[in-house]
Amino acid sequence: MTELPLGWTTRRPTLDDVPAILELVHASDIAAVGEPDFTSDEVREELTNPNTDMSRDCWLAIDDSGKIVGWAYPGNSTGGTRDFVNVYFWPGSGLPALKPLLELIMARMVERAAELGHQTYEVRSGAIPGETELIEALTGAGFVFLKQFARMNMSLDGVSPVAPEPPAGITVRPVRQDDEAELRGFHAVIEEAFADSDHEVIPFDGWREQVAKAPTPFDEWFVAEADGQIVGALESTDGGEETDEGWVKRLGVLRAYRKRGVGEALLRRAFATYAAKGRPKAGLGVDLANPTDAASLYLKVGMEALYRANIYRTTVEAAGA
Repeated sequence: MTELPLGWTTRRPTLDDVPAILELVHASDIAAVGEPDFTSDEVREELTNPNTDMSRDCWLAIDDSGKIVGWAYPGNSTGGTRDFVNVYFWPGSGLPALKPLLELIMARMVERAAELGHQTYEVRSGAIPGETELIEALTGAGFVFLKQFARMNMSLDGVSPVAPEPPAGITVRPVRQDDEAELRGFHAVIEEAFADSDHEVIPFDGWREQVAKAPTPFDEWFVAEADGQIVGALESTDGGEETDEGWVKRLGVLRAYRKRGVGEALLRRAFATYAAKGRPKAGLGVDLANPTDAASLYLKVGMEALYRANIYRTTVEAAGA
């Protein structure tokens, strides 16, 4: 086990630590991509996601002045065979926390594999290409490069609050949030649309639990209908007070209705709604290995890649296996 510097300690986080954790994450974001890219709501969500127990799965590193300089936490809300390890450290001064935190959470991965009932457990992590210390720590721990994600962004300056008409035969409207059957149909479209990608299935009940725990702007959720059925769905999430960004969390179109302007119509409706609320920008994340080439749609509607992130993976065997 790599030792922390003299006077440094680790402890478990609580929700009272959210402001200090956010300060740490923002410092890391600014160093890596030039601007903050995380909100306090997202910190709370990561600490309280399904299958995340702050008292067992998460750590903070504290330096000899009492400052939080590192944070490690997992991400496996579905309970499936894949986890995601996240390790933040304060740029420069917090570097000594990186390897100890990574070692702690990777040891926990072995335990989580057994607890979730998986003998072989895939573990992923991410790093901006310029984060050399983090990349070296990950590769030193056995991670190998898998693919890239892009963080897309678009200014809403000048975007009309009235969306253009969708293509003929397509209707775009807000989701009926109180209609259980519609929410099941919405979820089913998302899952079917991502079935041919590197996507972990989220059962409806687990998805509803996630939605219930997070600030949910249902007036920014939309469905596209054609031939009497829901064929496309767009799920937004609240960007929070820190950014006030309209965020497209998930966008899916059934295979039979692709290349017909459905995805673009959903995006245009979401952008118009964000603009009507005075949101300054819109954003989303896209898997650049997605076989549907979703990135080309986002470029078409005027989005640009704010940055790219490398995804790495390794596997562990369950404790006692």
